[in-house]
Amino acid sequence: MTLLLATARERRGVRSLYAGNSRAVLARGLIATRSTNWLVVVTGLFEPIFYLLSLGVGLGGLIGTVTDGAGNDIPYAAYIAPALLAVSAMNGAIYDSTWNVFFKMHFAKLYEGMLATRLGPLDVALGEILLALLRGGVYGIAFLLVMQALGLNLSWTALLALPALLVIAFGFASIGMGVTSYLKTFQQMDVIGLVLLPMFLLSATFFPLSVYPEPVQWFIMALPLWHGVELVRGLTTGILSFGMLGHVAYFLGMIALGLVFTTRRLRALFLD
Repeated sequence: MTLLLATARERRGVRSLYAGNSRAVLARGLIATRSTNWLVVVTGLFEPIFYLLSLGVGLGGLIGTVTDGAGNDIPYAAYIAPALLAVSAMNGAIYDSTWNVFFKMHFAKLYEGMLATRLGPLDVALGEILLALLRGGVYGIAFLLVMQALGLNLSWTALLALPALLVIAFGFASIGMGVTSYLKTFQQMDVIGLVLLPMFLLSATFFPLSVYPEPVQWFIMALPLWHGVELVRGLTTGILSFGMLGHVAYFLGMIALGLVFTTRRLRALFLD
């Protein structure tokens, strides 16, 4: 303990926040995932695919077509698939940056050991967020390939959905880790699921925004997942607009806010 306190006193200023070695945190996470958590990661790939097959293909056979933002009739499966793609990126990022971080922080005491070295809180935050981003990206790529196999990518601009997914995953992972740093019990962690489930159901995932009353529409448009769904849906259907830049800006704001928030919180917990 004396050594930890002495190390914390010595490291002030910029170097106390960032040592430029977040890749070490990422590498450690990849090794741990390969040895112990790979089955959890793999099973997470199938949930959105089951949703797509049951609702998009199964229920979609009864619904038929829906009208997209340009007034064209498209298969119902092609309408909900990009939404599930955004959900896939969100889930992969949010679960890695919440439950995994919660365990490392409160049970493994991993961050205390990391911050006793030359690593700074921004190194730890970036490393963990990049690990969550990688998981979200893997989920997104797998689902994008399923969409391609089913003929649900209606435009070549679906290729741009991959970088869009990384931005979405980065935004959720940044905020997720910051929020988790304040949670201390499993009961508090359950609140994350209570937030994600209604956001998943409401964010124009299965129904157009127009089916909701106007006050509810404004509430939904404030949710991050709605921005992700609209961004990815525009890319996979080929309906592009300048409004998509607003969706990207929303997630860039989430990333910046999450990084600052998480870095300050880790420093307050383990260095000050």
